[in-house]
Amino acid sequence: MTPKKTSTLNLRIDPALKEAARVAALREHRSVANLMEWLIRQHCDAVGIAIPEQSELFKEPADE
Repeated sequence: MTPKKTSTLNLRIDPALKEAARVAALREHRSVANLMEWLIRQHCDAVGIAIPEQSELFKEPADE
């Protein structure tokens, strides 16, 4: 399988949270998508969840 640069994530959130995310992203000079990615990475780092490199997700199983 060929690696993808991005993947789509659709979700429903409270409109007030969406607006807060928009404002936070503007203050950080980020897009909302980039802010969400950064927040997820920060959370995973804080709770010890490893995030594999994209290339690791698409490795072909070794022939044995």
